[in-house]
Amino acid sequence: MENIESTKKRALKILGNRNFSEKEMIKRLVSKGESQEDSEEAVAWLVEMGYINDSDYATLIVRHYASKGYGEARVRDELYKRGIPRDLWDENLAMLDGEESADAAFEFLKKKLRGSNDKDDLRRASDALVRRGFSYDGARAAVNRYLEETRQGDGSSVLFGEDDD
Repeated sequence: MENIESTKKRALKILGNRNFSEKEMIKRLVSKGESQEDSEEAVAWLVEMGYINDSDYATLIVRHYASKGYGEARVRDELYKRGIPRDLWDENLAMLDGEESADAAFEFLKKKLRGSNDKDDLRRASDALVRRGFSYDGARAAVNRYLEETRQGDGSSVLFGEDDD
């Protein structure tokens, strides 16, 4: 019984630093030397007390990464990495606004390219968008919008390997 009390105290101390999912907290406690059983029991207690809530944590993660200009794929990776149950993903990813996401991709391009319309710069910037979790189509749309707003014509056919004919 003393072990579980010390595990609960350690869990509360760890939780004071940042939010955790149930899975992350169990892993963290075990890495600090607590037993798997005590860790699971302490986390169940934290959930019961309302200190850990995977649904709220998923919402926080989605909002955080969306506000930093990341795409859906990157947000999914973060949810997975943090041990959020998959059944909570869809409802939280539904919060991502397609228009906000497109604006974030466009703003990223503007910042990255700083007025450049060089084909290699455009390709590198669009690749960076894909690495940030935007879809290929989302990157293409952002590049097209960037090119239209910089009044340099379409040019996406060259960038994305399509025929100009």
